[in-house]
Formats: sequence, structure tokens, C-alpha cells
Amino acid sequence: MGIGKQTKRILIAVAGALLLVVGALMLVLPGPGLLVVLAGLLLLASEFPALDRYVDPVRDRAMKAAEDSVSSPLRIAGSVLAGLALLAAGIVWGTVRSLPFSGWSTGSSLILSSVILFALLVWSYRRVKSRRESRGSRETGTKAPAGD
Repeated sequence: MGIGKQTKRILIAVAGALLLVVGALMLVLPGPGLLVVLAGLLLLASEFPALDRYVDPVRDRAMKAAEDSVSSPLRIAGSVLAGLALLAAGIVWGTVRSLPFSGWSTGSSLILSSVILFALLVWSYRRVKSRRESRGSRETGTKAPAGD
């Protein structure tokens, strides 16, 4: 038994709005805020075409932020240190009971944030690397290598 079109639209609207709110919170908290905001906008725009005009500016900004995060060895090192700090904080918050909001619910969310940060860091690095290789091959007129 399938769900009705109106029910599907409501579920997508709720999920998109939730992603939008969580993404907005992640802009000031640890996490990939712009990418989560982008996911929420993409989901909402799939049902509400009037929101399409907001997708491209947020996508451009999110991609620029992802590329900036790996633009130099110093930034990469800073991102890795931030991820390691989140991972350590998650373990500490999960095991030390005297801390405020201690427990594995807080600890696991910090650990998940570090895993997401590392995944996005790898993705950003590979994206920038492939862009540089394709730009270099266009300038020299050679073909880029087939794979890593």
C-alpha cells in the first residue's frame, strides 16, 4: 500500500525543513552546516519549485567552502586537528560522567561529527585534486590520468 501524494509531500517538507534547521544550527556548531542546508534545500525544491532559485547560490557557497578547507596544507592540518579534537571530545563526553550533558548520546554525536568532517575532508581533497589535474591537462593539451 503506497502513501498518498499529499502525505509524501508533507513528509518531504518536514524532512527538508528539519535538514534546513539542523544545517543552520551546524553553521555555528561543529558540523558541515552549508552542506546540510544544501541537502534540505534540494529536498524542499524537489516538491516546491519556487525554492529552486536558492539552491545554486547555496551550492556555490558550500562547494567554495569545501574547496577552501583543503586549499593549503595548513588548512588541511587544521581540519584534521579539529576532527581529532571532536573525536577525543566524543570519547571523553561518553566516558566521563561528571561533565555536563555527559553520556554516549552527546559523545556519539561528537564522534559522528568527526567522522563526517573526515569524510568531507577526503571528498573535498579529491574534488580539488581532480579539478587541478583536469585544469592542468587542458592547459598542456594532455589527457588527465585515468584514475588514482
